[in-house]
Amino acid sequence: MRRWMYPGTFDPPTLGHLDLIKRAAPLCDELLIAVAESREKSTFFSLEERIRLMEIMTAEFTGVRIIEFDTLLTEQVQLHDVHAVLRGVRVFSDFEYEMVMAFTNRKLLNRFETIFMMPSESLMSVSSTLVREIMQFGGDVSKFVPANVLNAIVKQN
Repeated sequence: MRRWMYPGTFDPPTLGHLDLIKRAAPLCDELLIAVAESREKSTFFSLEERIRLMEIMTAEFTGVRIIEFDTLLTEQVQLHDVHAVLRGVRVFSDFEYEMVMAFTNRKLLNRFETIFMMPSESLMSVSSTLVREIMQFGGDVSKFVPANVLNAIVKQN
């Protein structure tokens, strides 16, 4: 079984995340969406809320499973027998950061493989950070997040 993992904080989950999930899911037998507890930054949504939002967003896909983690990614790769980790890259700075992380992960776990995927062209500018900034100023994020995420945002504000 070819199992991939797509890790992230997903705070909030965006249409960019959903785009990568839609396109990556058919390329493997199982795609684990690994929602990370964030120690370094405070999140808009709790871990439980982010997991629930991802479950709703991905309910239509077969072979997609949502998990949580609070360890090194290499530990999750070993624990779940993951063959490749999916990372989204929009711009060169994303690639530069992700490349360093991929090499570091491979030093920690020799069999660690990273697959880089670009979002669809119309979603190149979408990021969770951008969505949070727009939300902070009361802006409309409906063009950047799925409907279930937008509903959750409206309920929190």
